[in-house]
Amino acid sequence: MDIELKYGFLQITEAIQYLHYNARVIHRNVCPSSIFINKRGVWKLAGLEFVERCNDDETPIPCIAWTSRLPKMGQPGLDFIAPEIQKTSTCSTSADCFSLGLVIGAVFNGDSLIEANHSSSSYLKQMDQLESLLPGLLPKVPVQLQEALIRLLNKDPRARPSSQLLALIKYFSDPAVQALQFLDVISMKDPTQKASFYRGQLMDVIGMIPRKLWFSNIWPALQNEMRTQEVLASVLQPILFLIRESTREELDFILMPTFRFVFSQPKSIQATVTILENLNIILDKSLDESLKDEALPMLFAAFGSATVQVQQAALISTSLISVHLDEASIRRIIMPKTKQIYQACNQENKLTLSVLKCIEAILDKLDRSLVVDEVLPILYDVKLSDPDVVVEVVQIYRRMLLEKRQGLSINLMATRVLPSLLPQTVNPSLSLDQFSILVSTLQEMLDSIDRNQRNKLKLDHLTVIPVVKTNLRHQRSSELISSSQVKIDARKTSSAEDMVKRSDPPVQDNLNFLRVASPQGPYRRLSDNTMISNTLRVPTPTSINCDDTNLPIRRHSSIGPEGRKNSVAQVVEKSRQPTSASASAVNSRRSSVFQPGLLQQIGTGVVRINGVTKEKKK
Repeated sequence: MDIELKYGFLQITEAIQYLHYNARVIHRNVCPSSIFINKRGVWKLAGLEFVERCNDDETPIPCIAWTSRLPKMGQPGLDFIAPEIQKTSTCSTSADCFSLGLVIGAVFNGDSLIEANHSSSSYLKQMDQLESLLPGLLPKVPVQLQEALIRLLNKDPRARPSSQLLALIKYFSDPAVQALQFLDVISMKDPTQKASFYRGQLMDVIGMIPRKLWFSNIWPALQNEMRTQEVLASVLQPILFLIRESTREELDFILMPTFRFVFSQPKSIQATVTILENLNIILDKSLDESLKDEALPMLFAAFGSATVQVQQAALISTSLISVHLDEASIRRIIMPKTKQIYQACNQENKLTLSVLKCIEAILDKLDRSLVVDEVLPILYDVKLSDPDVVVEVVQIYRRMLLEKRQGLSINLMATRVLPSLLPQTVNPSLSLDQFSILVSTLQEMLDSIDRNQRNKLKLDHLTVIPVVKTNLRHQRSSELISSSQVKIDARKTSSAEDMVKRSDPPVQDNLNFLRVASPQGPYRRLSDNTMISNTLRVPTPTSINCDDTNLPIRRHSSIGPEGRKNSVAQVVEKSRQPTSASASAVNSRRSSVFQPGLLQQIGTGVVRINGVTKEKKK
């Protein structure tokens, strides 16, 4: 608000100065009702219906005092006229200065210092008390304006400052006010003065100028200068400031309708570089997606420029707006032209660094084949002499470590990357931070190689244990079991067998278990621990049949876990002796493996043969 008041008071002072020294007239009606403020914020002085021509020697001229006998609308405002007009009916240029002092006091006081209510007598009475009102008014007035205000309100016309002197007081010597004042006459300046002003003076004070004056006073002047190539590069500086500080709505509806034509029109090298380096500001803030269709062609054309400054600006711009670029444009346009720029730069450090920054920015949008074929050869070829170049190369390698799909394999790290980076650990040009980044990246590469190689070696030396398939079918024929697979162990009895012992005659002492010593036999059955019967079935003498196909079968579930684990099959000597023919047939079939009266355990099934011959029992 302070800048606006300074600028407004200065404009009214300059208007009065023009009337006094150029038009040679006295205004006679300087009051708030004669001042208008247009939409640009410019203060205009109107109410010229009461002007009087002044003398060249500044002597007073006669004039008509305010009177109640004339219509109020046909006379100047009584509350703001000079006292000499009402007392002596004379006026001079100093009368307008007194009226200006009353206007300034009314602005800071909030109301007029004199409220005569269209009464000349009341006016004279309050005018005599004016000096007593100043002590209460001055604290509201800026310090730099207080002395000038006291002199303006002096009753003696000769003690008042002229409009020329008033415009030179320190209060108006504000850089922001002077910049706004220069914009009012910018059209009369030559291109060199314009360029110097936009690039220097305006950029120094534009942040202090009120926001509403940006679009009312500054932007109209900038719009006119955008059509001139000589001034465009300088005008872009304040324009980009307005773009950065404006809202999205202000950008799309006030600035961009005019500015978007700059992308397609011919420009100087400096203007092209300025736009490219700040293109990210425009694209990031604008909500208009169609703006990309106008801005990106200028970027793509800049890659093919013959000027190094434009090429470098294009690389910088790409690294800043990579989020706005699609993968197809990067693959077909950006990456091939970036490679061409690198090949033509002759390892110039500044341009090489820009190429590396561009590659780092678009790395996430490159597929594996493009990284291997285009990016890695550039990294291998870069001369690692400048510390900034070294750090940028290291940063790219680190990004590749985080993204496995980008083609940095273990073999490439071990054979190409590490041999090129390790000598840089003793580079004296590196700072401590740069050295730390380099060493940490090398350590990550070594850790990755270590993990990969250890896992590979473990897999190469892993021993494979063969899986043996077993036959789950019961093999009741003892002839199918090899003698090398049978181990004789001490007999173990179950509770059911103890009952048989008590009811049947004692069996021979050489009854034993047959234990399967190796699980590799093709006819061994794995126990499923399923109980078929909880009783031991002992056939009666009449039910004994020498045909072994009718022998009773039970699953051995009565013995403990130890017996099941060892898969013991028990064969109990027959308690009844069958007929001689049948006994001889049975013994002939089993004599090749077993002795009569032995217990055979096959898998988890136990076959109990109770057919002991009557002759043996006797």
